[in-house]
Amino acid sequence: MVNRPVAIYAHGMTLPTEPIGSIPRPAQVLAASPSELAEAQEQAVRDTIARLEALGSPVVTDGEQSKPSFATYPIAGLANLSPDGVVIPFADGHQRQLPCLTAGPFRYQVNAEKYLRAAQAHASVPVKQAVIAPSALSLLYPSAGIDGYSREAFLDDLVDAAEADIRGCLDAGAHVVQLDFTEGRLSLKLDPSGGVLDDFVAVNNRVLERFSAAERARIGVHTCPGGDQDSTHSLDIDYAGLLPKLFQLKAGNFYLQLASEPDPDKVLAVAADHLPADARIFVGVTDPVDPVVETPEQVRDRVLAAARHLPADRLGTCDDCGFSPFADDTSTSREVAFAKIEARVQGTALAAAALGI
Repeated sequence: MVNRPVAIYAHGMTLPTEPIGSIPRPAQVLAASPSELAEAQEQAVRDTIARLEALGSPVVTDGEQSKPSFATYPIAGLANLSPDGVVIPFADGHQRQLPCLTAGPFRYQVNAEKYLRAAQAHASVPVKQAVIAPSALSLLYPSAGIDGYSREAFLDDLVDAAEADIRGCLDAGAHVVQLDFTEGRLSLKLDPSGGVLDDFVAVNNRVLERFSAAERARIGVHTCPGGDQDSTHSLDIDYAGLLPKLFQLKAGNFYLQLASEPDPDKVLAVAADHLPADARIFVGVTDPVDPVVETPEQVRDRVLAAARHLPADRLGTCDDCGFSPFADDTSTSREVAFAKIEARVQGTALAAAALGI
């Protein structure tokens, strides 16, 4: 079945809750041979959606069961890449490395609509779709340039491809399309002047400005300090440097990692000062990096704390990050992920009752 998008949450009517994206892949997917992989992934998508619906999740995702990673799905199979791109260092010492573009033109090989339609075939509730922000893929262009293919030409191609990725999901009935913008906070670690962040915001807005106001109401942006193998890449960077520029993005929803913040009230105060008109803020109430499962009461209290800073009718809840944004990350078990999601769903309902919405 193909789900039609339901009306975007009406202000004052509900306290929405949504997953961010990835769920740890089952062992059958991780161990599957090339000939078995597609079937194992399809079974994992079906199981993920069934379990999310059984937990009462009003919006579901496919858990990114078929993506190689949240960042690289569009370029899987692209021939004009080398492996020696930008290195992303994490606090525990491990690294992830992006590929590097070696020649033009730049083209997506896979669009997220593929994952969305596969999920919709199994879902009976609205499905959201995560896509990679074009700012992350802008890092593929080498600092030394490419002969015969300027950075400007690359960005033109990237913006066209990112627009098509988002639009395909909207047209296919995605409840919301979420841009993963984990590189936003990281950029302030790599460039404390904020110049790289300004470039990221500019390229993302080049894409977002191509959508109508009604379409942007179904587009969101997720930010976090990265989460991989129970570590992060930029939790030590002050959120206050990111949020004012983050909220310049022309999106209708913002998903903020918050549960793992050492001083969430400080973050919420900054968010309140820069809250865009008509935007909804989804606050993170579960921490995928922490193995301890939150209680519904802890989730409730985190929502009520957020409601002291932000209008309750413009609040929602989410997980801080995806639970396994890279397919090979097994640091969090599938069972723990679903337990945290259950706590988020139940705790959000408790908070809604306490707030009278």
